[in-house]
Amino acid sequence: MKYLSGYFTSAFLKRRIKRIESIIRNPIEIQYKLIHQLIAYAKNTEFGKKYGFCDIKKYQQFSERIPICKYPDLQSIIERIRKGEKNLLWPGKVKWFARSSGTTSTKSKYIPVTKLSMHECHYKAGKDMLSIYIHNHPKTKIFFGKALRLGGSHELYRNYNTFYGDLSSILIKNLPFWAEYISIPRKKIALMSEWEEKLETLVKETEKKDVRLLLGVCSWLLIFLNHLLKKFDKKKINDIWPHIEVIFHGGVSFKPYREQYNDLFSPSVNYYDVYSASEGFFAVQDQKNVEDLLLLLDHGIFYEFIPMEEIHNPSPKIIPIEKVELKKNYALVVSTNAGLWRYIVGDTIKFTSLSPYRISISGRTNHYINTFGEELIIENAEKALNVTCRKTDSIIHEYTAGPIYMNQKNSGAHEWIIEFKKPPRDLCYFRDTLDKELKSLNSDYEIKRYKNMILRPPVIFVARNGLFYDWLKKHRKLGGQNKIPRLSNDRKYIDSLLNMK
Repeated sequence: MKYLSGYFTSAFLKRRIKRIESIIRNPIEIQYKLIHQLIAYAKNTEFGKKYGFCDIKKYQQFSERIPICKYPDLQSIIERIRKGEKNLLWPGKVKWFARSSGTTSTKSKYIPVTKLSMHECHYKAGKDMLSIYIHNHPKTKIFFGKALRLGGSHELYRNYNTFYGDLSSILIKNLPFWAEYISIPRKKIALMSEWEEKLETLVKETEKKDVRLLLGVCSWLLIFLNHLLKKFDKKKINDIWPHIEVIFHGGVSFKPYREQYNDLFSPSVNYYDVYSASEGFFAVQDQKNVEDLLLLLDHGIFYEFIPMEEIHNPSPKIIPIEKVELKKNYALVVSTNAGLWRYIVGDTIKFTSLSPYRISISGRTNHYINTFGEELIIENAEKALNVTCRKTDSIIHEYTAGPIYMNQKNSGAHEWIIEFKKPPRDLCYFRDTLDKELKSLNSDYEIKRYKNMILRPPVIFVARNGLFYDWLKKHRKLGGQNKIPRLSNDRKYIDSLLNMK
């Protein structure tokens, strides 16, 4: 039975590759057809009536009428949708909301996930991800075994007869039958909210299964796999799952983890990156051993782009896909089948190819740390530090922060280099207060700090007076608006400063 189901699953997915190839040949036509479909579908919503969707016939009209927006611009209308109001941004009632870390004014964002976006964006992209893998590896046997999914550690909470939670838990809860059949663990276990209990249960559930495929955020997966090895006193994951073949990962950069993953497998496995967010499933890796991501153009998402030099302009230049250039930084703007209209996602991307359209994720529109999926942005850091200084009677002159990467012995952390004008009397109290404030401001950081599983408490290094000035002088960056970035997603600035301590 398992071989029969594996054969039919593989054959079903192989057919999708022809559609993907067709989209690659006609990307502009596909995108403009899509935006007209989205506009027509939403013309009778409150938003559609406000902006005259009924008589929008051309992209130029759409771009002139609809303002770009960020989450705070939509927060009040999304709150109304969460409370059960219909036909506001998208036709009908929206039942599901993906919670992610918020902005300056809110701890969490609640991104609508409609039935259409669930099936025509997220699940459709999942099928394409698997179809591409089959195409690249025609002798694959992944569907003759099981796919292990590592979903979010928060369960769904009921509120106003709607639900919110981690995107992965929403997708697992509503997974199509064919995908559920090949997936482990069972939904009940995958949706458990207590991570440590879930970890133990996962080990028991999966040890004797024929796992061939892993899906999840690489930081969480790494913890699980190391725990699995320790539990069964094995050196390699292949000793437990001899047919393990591929890991599909996303959410954070894989680069800091690659070496640790390579140590876990012998023979090695394939790694495939995906670009999936609460707002939509945007891109998948479509080539073996090449990390560039194929932009998905027929998944209910219309793309526009803001050149990064324009991002802080009150009326920035916004371009459609046919006007993008190679190797240039753009802020990503999306209109989606979940009712987001010209929404600035917050990620920056670069095009690595224009035929087909492939991208790499270059960062965030703000300074940030997202090495472990914590999405710590500059607004979080500034606000937390202001409160911490007030509570500890201290004054900060300069600071920067970056990641301490996890290893087999320790979880990760954030390292803060701080030059004080007035230092705190108790540095431990300063650290604990900063940690507490960051947790209160950023739900993703709070989750990663849970029992030190992903992140340990912050590490504070007190810089000598003049360190930041000396660094700028050494690098000929004195004067003007030059400064060391407040937050960085790697250790470039942290290590450079520490070498001058």
